[in-house]
Parts: sequence; C-alpha cells; structure tokens
Amino acid sequence: MRMRTLALVTASGAALLTAGTPAPVTLAVPAYTDPAPASAPRPALAAVPLALVAKVHRAPARAHRSRPPSSPARGRGGEVGAADLLAKASACAQVSNGKYRTDEATSATVPVCAANGAVFWKADLDIDCDGRVTAACNPATDPAFHGDTAFHTSDGRPLDAERLPYVVVPAPGGVWDHGRAGIEGGGVVAVVHGGKVEYAVVGDVGPEHIVGEASYATAESLGIDPDPSSGGAPSGVTYILFKDSRISPIEDHEAAVRTGRALAEEFVRAD
Repeated sequence: MRMRTLALVTASGAALLTAGTPAPVTLAVPAYTDPAPASAPRPALAAVPLALVAKVHRAPARAHRSRPPSSPARGRGGEVGAADLLAKASACAQVSNGKYRTDEATSATVPVCAANGAVFWKADLDIDCDGRVTAACNPATDPAFHGDTAFHTSDGRPLDAERLPYVVVPAPGGVWDHGRAGIEGGGVVAVVHGGKVEYAVVGDVGPEHIVGEASYATAESLGIDPDPSSGGAPSGVTYILFKDSRISPIEDHEAAVRTGRALAEEFVRAD
C-alpha cells in the first residue's frame, strides 16, 4: 500500500494558501491502490493529514453614494455664471419713464429695469473706441473717434478703450437719469453675452436716447468682433449695473472683477 497526502483547497487555489494554514487535522480515507481479491480482508483505514485553508477576508458591503449634481448655471469654481444672471434679469420691473433706442435709426424698444440692487437693460453692443489713442482706437480705425471720455483715470487721462472694459450709459434726460439711480462713473457692470460674463465699469456717457455701447476691450473679452467700424453685436447683450458701487481708481480692472463677482452673488441670491 502507498500512502497519499491530500491538501484541501478552494477554487481560488494557491492564492488562498498565502493567507496562512492552521494546524493540520487528520482524516481517515482508504489508502491502497492495488486491487485486492474479494476474499481478502478489508484494509485498515489510513490516517491522512488534511491541510485546511484559512478563510478569505471580505470587506463589508458599503452603500453606494452618488455625488450630488452640480448646478449647470454656475460658472467655473462655483462663481456666478451667465445663466444665473440672466435668470434674475428675465423679468423687467421698468424704472425708466420711457424706452431707449439701440441706434439712431431704430425705434425705442429698450426699457431700464430694476432688481435686487441693480438696474439692467438688454440691447445690442456698439463699439466705443473713444479715449486714449492706441493702435486699435484712433481716428484712422474709428471714423467717429473722440479723444476723450466722460470719466478719467487716476492720473487725469482719458480711459483706454482698447485695454479697459467699460460701458457707456445714456446722458441724463427725460427717459432716465443714471445719477439719480445710483449709477456713477466707476460703477461696476456685469455684461453678459453668449454664455460669458465680463465685469466692467461705467466709463463714458453717450446720447440721452440711446443704449447699448461698450468699449473695445469689453467686446473682445466677450468674443464679439471689437472692430469700431464693422464689429459689435446686433442683439443679445445684457447690461447689469450695480447701484452705489464704485471702483477707484477706475482703471483697476482686477478690482472691478473682484467687486463684480461679489455683487453678482448678492444679485443672484436676493429674493
């Protein structure tokens, strides 16, 4: 008779043996291999060591936690986005005595509206290149160029339309008076177009019966053609002017962006 040692493993085989094997126990099994005649005595049972395999460790089941959905209206980093601002400016509580034109040849269709500490209007965007002479803004590039702006930088010079995002407000008149509404030079403006937001300042004053004008830099940052002769946007631009705000010095665009983001948050969160 030949004795054989049997090792008991599971389907995972050798991978489980690495978990450690406890002290062996014995199991009695027949251990002969040669056939015996029927008259031969039944063989004795042989003691065969049986190796047991340790149990496999299983981590307890954990409930699946899905991530909370993010708001599609928010901009990068959680800041207020274009959709947030447009949602708050979707209805108009008119505060102007009448309406404005977007160009000399058009009819008056644009009211000034108020909401949550701001006034706003929806119009076109004509390119204002007035102010300091630059490569992009000068009498050769802009037939209507004017070398001054209503508001000046801290050193007394006209604004730089090519580099500073600013908005033009209509001169005070019978339709509306921006000064009485808390809108002054250096006031912060959120300009919204095509899913983008640019924070600008009130930098110039235009005709008293027309709205819808911003600087070369404002248009360029919004992806609008800034050419003063042929550029601009025919419609779809929303101007949100925050009351009683003021950036000083007016040319500090980074301050306008920081302040604008904070005011936009208040505008959106207000009931």
